[in-house]
Amino acid sequence: MRGFPLGGPERRLRVDFAKEPKSETKKLKNLSEYAQTLQLAWNGLLVLKNSCFPTSMHILEGDLGVINGLLKDHSSGGKLTQLKIAQRLRLDQPKLDEVTRRIKQGSPNGYAVLLATQSAPGGVGAEGTFPVVEPGLQRRLLRNLVSYLKQKQAAGVISLPVGGAKGRDSTGMLYAFPPCEFSQQYLQSALRTLGKLEEEHMVIVIVKDTA
Repeated sequence: MRGFPLGGPERRLRVDFAKEPKSETKKLKNLSEYAQTLQLAWNGLLVLKNSCFPTSMHILEGDLGVINGLLKDHSSGGKLTQLKIAQRLRLDQPKLDEVTRRIKQGSPNGYAVLLATQSAPGGVGAEGTFPVVEPGLQRRLLRNLVSYLKQKQAAGVISLPVGGAKGRDSTGMLYAFPPCEFSQQYLQSALRTLGKLEEEHMVIVIVKDTA
């Protein structure tokens, strides 16, 4: 309410009452919406055997420069639009301890942790167009890859850069973790925001090799 008069005719004060507070920011409903609040680091296809999975990766912590450096397509100079999982890492404690050691060794500028979710329909890749699916590859939902890794009790592993190192270019590893105790430590903020993480997702860890 504006201009409400107070006092006598000679001493009128006009008081503006506070406006109604705006409604709170829309509550995030799922992990995909939560991911949209993070910085998009990569959008493309994860490939396993004859299947490809449209995936968006948003950065949770670490250095974006590691992603830009290790996910670079050396032929085009842009970002890779396809990452092929060729190995698996069993989710055994000694193996997980080794990944943790590499993360600590790479801190603060030699690692990145990302949240991977299903790419939205019509999503675009790093260069503005969604990557074309190669002949012989079947496009499937990310949840199928998550289910496969859960069943194998393993993380997917990709050696970087794809195609091998060129000269003195840095090298590293990408680990794609299905939901597990190890991956959930990086999603505590999402868990506090959403209450529960029902949507299928992965946590991606990229570590640069140290000399």
